[in-house]
Amino acid sequence: MDYLPLNAIRAFEATARHLSFSAAGEELHVTHPAISHQIRRLEEWLGVPLFHRDARKVRLTEAGQALQASASAALTELGATCRRIRRNAAQASLSVGCIPSIASRWLVPRLSDFTGRHPEIAIRVAYAKAEDRLEDDNDILITLGADPSPQVTSLRLFSRMSRPACSPHYLARKGRLETAAAIAAADLLHDETRQGWQEWFAKAGIGKADVGNGPVFADFNILATAVIAGHGVALCPVEVFREELRRGDLVVVSDISTDDDKGYFLTMPAQPSAAEIKFADWFHDQVSVKAGAEA
Repeated sequence: MDYLPLNAIRAFEATARHLSFSAAGEELHVTHPAISHQIRRLEEWLGVPLFHRDARKVRLTEAGQALQASASAALTELGATCRRIRRNAAQASLSVGCIPSIASRWLVPRLSDFTGRHPEIAIRVAYAKAEDRLEDDNDILITLGADPSPQVTSLRLFSRMSRPACSPHYLARKGRLETAAAIAAADLLHDETRQGWQEWFAKAGIGKADVGNGPVFADFNILATAVIAGHGVALCPVEVFREELRRGDLVVVSDISTDDDKGYFLTMPAQPSAAEIKFADWFHDQVSVKAGAEA
């Protein structure tokens, strides 16, 4: 039987993407000669050349272009199907990547509720960054922003709308902070850069406000610790800080907000496993219940 040379097609697809035998070999963890051998084998099997080979580069022939479109689509679909089967077969385990601000305030404090409801699911919580996207390492990702990829589904959890907030102890010590000018004179705390406060003052009508030399915190949880401890005023996502605001650990000192159009999202595969659906439904309910209770 004249079997389709699948290994050769995989080598061709990688080479066609990179237009490099060496880069394809690095991706597939094989040598340049091994890739070249597979391509030659596929060309012999097809009876047509797939690449124009120049001194320092390769280009796809017309037949190569036609095969690349088909091979890339087929391998993408095959990979998605295999990952879906693997997830369904191992649905008793779940890896959740979560940014620290949401993990510390919303996920970890409530995680025992999920494990109590679903003891059959072994859950792993991993650190995620705001710019991360769903990959093989995690089954679910909770981060800033939605992923527009067609292979995933993003569920909105919180608004990123941020307002100036401080501890009641700092407010009592500093006095009233009822105007943008008064806030500009306060001790400003910064999340990663000073740009956030610059944007807030521009929206408040003070385009060239001096945002000072207050500390810049690379980790949002450290910033949260500092503002709750009374070290100054920070731009806080009010939905993320619902509990701190409800308890009185923080008070909002202005209704002017920034990042109104941004949000935090839960991202999972477009065709999720049973465990992924259970977790997504549970976490969304946790967020919604708290929102409804405080409305």
